[in-house]
Amino acid sequence: MRYTLKQLAVFEAVASYESVSMAAKKLALTQSAASMALNQLEKLLGEPLFDRNGKRMSLTPWGQWLRPRAKKLLFDAQQIELGFTGQQLISGELALGASQTSAEHLVPHLISKIDSDFPELRINVEVENTENVIQGVLAHDYQLGVIEGRCDDARVHQEVWVHDQLVVVAALNHPYAKYDRVSLAQLEQAKWVLREPGAGTRRIFNSAIHGLIDNLDVWREYEHVPILKNMVVNGAYLSCLPYLDVVKAIERKKLVALNVPELNMARTLSFIWRKDAGENSLRECILSEAKWLAKRGFNGLMPK
Repeated sequence: MRYTLKQLAVFEAVASYESVSMAAKKLALTQSAASMALNQLEKLLGEPLFDRNGKRMSLTPWGQWLRPRAKKLLFDAQQIELGFTGQQLISGELALGASQTSAEHLVPHLISKIDSDFPELRINVEVENTENVIQGVLAHDYQLGVIEGRCDDARVHQEVWVHDQLVVVAALNHPYAKYDRVSLAQLEQAKWVLREPGAGTRRIFNSAIHGLIDNLDVWREYEHVPILKNMVVNGAYLSCLPYLDVVKAIERKKLVALNVPELNMARTLSFIWRKDAGENSLRECILSEAKWLAKRGFNGLMPK
């Protein structure tokens, strides 16, 4: 084979940074050396890998096809090097995109366990809503994602981590808090504050009320759960939030979970990755550790 690992490393870095100069800096190369390696690779393969728009580099369809395969080759090469230098095979870095609920309540437990069992493995976490995590996985920004609900994209593999549920919450002094059961008509008359469109929580809530509630009075939409919780605690609003996000406030009697039998809002938190990503020992290690935690219920954190 005529292409080299150096050329593939330059290609992957340029794909990540969309810039030859930034890729060169990352790889400790001169910009001219990085440009030469990339040009040689394109010439050898006989296809353009990037569209050049000024200084910005975006992948062509050929570049998109090559990227997961190049990443696998580079990962395997790193594992060979680590093996022959006597280092732990489970070492290196993995980029994880996580939805807000999982990032706040579950991912810290996962990182703590991995730090204990595999101290040479580093997880770089970015918190996004579910839609952005899916897009980040597809764009190769994340090697692994944690999302709420389903992903229907055929390019993505999804594996359930834990089961969770959404609950409708109100303040302790809200008129609905005294009822044993709240009707759909009452929900329709209430003022709501909800997660933004694109959030997994919002998608599941919208699906649950579809065909049951025609006109929901949504006053505010916010990305951050603490804002929504505090607005419910301090005001006359209702919200729909994950059990994990409100269980402590319910136990402290700051919030009340309303009983709305007609709404089925069970959901899953799942890992996702690209189907064409190939084998990855770091990903498999993280999944194994995550399954161990799930079997033990995160020390009673998960709903029964």
